[in-house]
Amino acid sequence: MEIEPITPHLGAQIQGFDLRDISNGRAEHLKDMFVEHRVLVFRDQKLDRDAHKSVGRVFGQLHVHPSKKAFEMKGDPEIFKVRAQADTVKVNGGRWHMDVSCEENPPAGSILRLLKLPPHGGDTVFCDMTRAFETLSAPVQHMLLELEACHDGERDLRWYGLTPNPDQTYPSWTHPVVVAHPLTGKPVLFVNEGFTEEIADMSYDESRSILDMLFAHIARAPGLQCRVTWEPGTVVMWDNRAVQHFAVHDYAPHERLGERVTIVGQGPPMAWKPELLEV
Repeated sequence: MEIEPITPHLGAQIQGFDLRDISNGRAEHLKDMFVEHRVLVFRDQKLDRDAHKSVGRVFGQLHVHPSKKAFEMKGDPEIFKVRAQADTVKVNGGRWHMDVSCEENPPAGSILRLLKLPPHGGDTVFCDMTRAFETLSAPVQHMLLELEACHDGERDLRWYGLTPNPDQTYPSWTHPVVVAHPLTGKPVLFVNEGFTEEIADMSYDESRSILDMLFAHIARAPGLQCRVTWEPGTVVMWDNRAVQHFAVHDYAPHERLGERVTIVGQGPPMAWKPELLEV
């Protein structure tokens, strides 16, 4: 097996690891690589849907996306399809986000495989949210440690032009703006353009100014990011507690189709405190 870092700080490409073989020792190795690199890119994989789900279960129970419940969508509840057609304007993941951060217990991670790739383009970009926090000035860091923010699933739906019916519910939850990674204890900047609606206990203008500053910091700092180019047989998994991602839609009018499994989190995010680095 070969492990090639994508950047010194984030992501790794893995060659020679067959995800269909996840016996006990290999499963533990997979977990270790996941925590260390946070974005893992596996090449030359031959997963079917059942094998894809088996890889997800190495990390825990599989998550059911709230859209499956709210809109009573048919199909396998543990599979979330991502699809862009020739006339798609706003693709799945087309702005910076952490998957479903609007839930009380956001997902721990996601694993995506593409069934249909465009001939060119369609990269996915990831941002290291620990470094995003650490590269802010000390005064801003201290301010953020005192704050909480509301994450609203309907914000995400509105972006796609969707509105739940009165009898349909979609999750909304308030989380600390800086949370502790549950395994490493490191600080994670936990706001994202896809789901974070407002800073709690602030005026609209105050909240908007802070969030716009943080969203720009995430989007405009390539040094915090790594970029993944898809090839046939590529499977990508990422730590949803540690990174955000952005699906680049630069391949229209070509189509793209994939399936994602997502892992249930270990509990609600907890506010970060400096002493947690000793975990």
